[in-house]
Amino acid sequence: MSTRIQKITPFLWFENQAEEAVGYYTSIFNNSRITSTTYYSAEGAEVSGRPKGTVMTVAFQLEGQDFIALNGGPYFTFNQAISFVVNCESQEELDYFWERLSEGGDPKSQQCGWLKDRYGVSWQVVPTVLGELLNGPDADRSRRVMKVMLQMTKIDIEDLMAAAQGAGVT
Repeated sequence: MSTRIQKITPFLWFENQAEEAVGYYTSIFNNSRITSTTYYSAEGAEVSGRPKGTVMTVAFQLEGQDFIALNGGPYFTFNQAISFVVNCESQEELDYFWERLSEGGDPKSQQCGWLKDRYGVSWQVVPTVLGELLNGPDADRSRRVMKVMLQMTKIDIEDLMAAAQGAGVT
């Protein structure tokens, strides 16, 4: 029996909050779990400066997608150059993920559905209908939707749909 290995796995560097962050993320997303934990050996501790026996990595899944979190020290931090997109089918789902991921984070510093969580990781919480509204053959509709979306922090599907239909946007 062979184990499925995902071709590309996001690897997240935390100072020392990997376990805490993974617990937080797996509590938010369905079909999520911790798959393994590794600990710093004497050799790893010597090279990294991390204490021997402490958590080095936590492998986990969110919605079946594999990730690895590392306690690597204070050398690197997250920024908006990398983000994770959460595609939502409804406003209720979008609101849920927005509220949960922004708890203790910085949801007001971004726009168009982007937020930073409490660990500095950037997320885009967006409705699945957004692609249809922006990429259709009607350039005026796309422009109206984009104009309204650029004014939003958290995305409101009803407002996007109204803009698509031409309501209140010039």
